[in-house]
Amino acid sequence: MKLKAQIMDAQAVERALTRISYEIVERTEDLTNLRLVGIHTRGVPMAEMIAKRIHTHSGVEVPTGVLDIALYRDDLTPVDGEEPCVKSVTLPFDIAGRDVVLVDDVLYTGRTVRAAIEALFTLGRPRTIRLAILIDRGHRELPIRADFVGKNMPTSRQEIVGVHFPTTDGELGVLLFEGDL
Repeated sequence: MKLKAQIMDAQAVERALTRISYEIVERTEDLTNLRLVGIHTRGVPMAEMIAKRIHTHSGVEVPTGVLDIALYRDDLTPVDGEEPCVKSVTLPFDIAGRDVVLVDDVLYTGRTVRAAIEALFTLGRPRTIRLAILIDRGHRELPIRADFVGKNMPTSRQEIVGVHFPTTDGELGVLLFEGDL
């Protein structure tokens, strides 16, 4: 795998997350009804960072939870049925009747988001489900779109987007790689 470019530095990621948090506040009727659910791995620190920003500019503490999905990616050996599967869910709250924002770092084919939505419905019927993504790279295979996007970045299928968060990678930024993982 060869580094092709740095797409976003730490400041650009911080600005994007702040913008996303403001957009979530503006488009949510009742912030006390809001729940953020990060898709494991990098959606989790992203959800926590957005929740902190929402608290900073609204005063409302938004609960966050974790949805652990085993990804099926085109660059890996196919998993049974070539579908993402839910491994575990850590939601310290009920989602029934709530406004849920699913949070993930990169939106690609849409299969992970579809699996996450299905997992949420096994836990209850949210009032709404919206999607917050740091990078939308295109190549959708399902009719899924993000409601909140940090950056639209068209890529080729041979490129790999690497989002780094301090808690998972020791740094904050977005890199573009070319080649196999």
